[in-house]
Amino acid sequence: MEPTPDQLSWMYETMLVIRDFEERMTKVYLEGKLPPSIQKGLAFDIAAGPVPGEMHLAAGQEPVAVGVCAHLRDDDTVVGTHRPHHFAIAKGVPLDRMAAELFGKATGLSRGKGGHMHLFDPEHKFSCSGIEGASLPPATGAALAAKKLGRDSVAVAFFGEGAANQGTFHEALNLAGLWDLPVVFVCEDNRWAISVPKSASTAIPSNADRAASYGMPGISVEHNDPLEVFDAAGEAIARARRGEGPSLIEVQTDRYLGHFQGDAEVYRPEHEVEELRGRDPIPRLAAEMRRRDVLDAAREEEIRARAEARVTTAYDFARHSPEPEPAEALEHVFV
Repeated sequence: MEPTPDQLSWMYETMLVIRDFEERMTKVYLEGKLPPSIQKGLAFDIAAGPVPGEMHLAAGQEPVAVGVCAHLRDDDTVVGTHRPHHFAIAKGVPLDRMAAELFGKATGLSRGKGGHMHLFDPEHKFSCSGIEGASLPPATGAALAAKKLGRDSVAVAFFGEGAANQGTFHEALNLAGLWDLPVVFVCEDNRWAISVPKSASTAIPSNADRAASYGMPGISVEHNDPLEVFDAAGEAIARARRGEGPSLIEVQTDRYLGHFQGDAEVYRPEHEVEELRGRDPIPRLAAEMRRRDVLDAAREEEIRARAEARVTTAYDFARHSPEPEPAEALEHVFV
């Protein structure tokens, strides 16, 4: 399955937006959290600074988000993980309101009450959760709803290879296979479940092989390449729209940053990140686009400038948005 020139341009620009958004956050997040800004005796204050709470970033994993979401429509559902920004951006969640939510501002997607691990945008049918493996059941439910309503929309559950050992993985795949639901399960295998290597946690080399147990195709994408993901996802999503049931895709991807911001990453082999960055998928996609005569120097400069401007605007919006009023603490909550 070959992407059109417009799809290639969209994937490239979206990857640039994701990378810029994530790399800026590495600096913004640490503002006020390190000495001498914080309370004496504390080495790291997670509640301090303009972006409170934990922060999990996805720089390097952009191909998974754009390769899948290039095939999705507005009425399709995406459920992400605790590392959610690349999925949200690729699904079309407004960058300014997402940034504001990370900053805890009243203009955020959930008026600043959800934070980065609980992004929720019903208009763009996107949500995520901080719980490992929590994306699979809601996506399966969305697919069941689409089927019962007679619609050809699909649902996508993104999750990490560590979550494939959770009970929710097996329960969701079993029901999706049993009921022929229009859902695509996408496993991001970045080789590290927090600090645990896949070889120490999973009995088989490829989670794609588990698909056969639930009566669905299992596709393994061996490279962190948006075009390879695009090809695999296009077939799986088309299959789901035709009413032919679910698929499981496992993508070998690369996590450039720690599990969370502030992670000392002592578990990683020396020079691992340097080697991963040496095969960065963004310049490789640009080179392929030039080979296909889809990108030239002027066009590349235009795309890069637009991507940078989008991120700058979002961060400015978030910084200058108002804080929620104290009285709002009791509004928009369940209990």
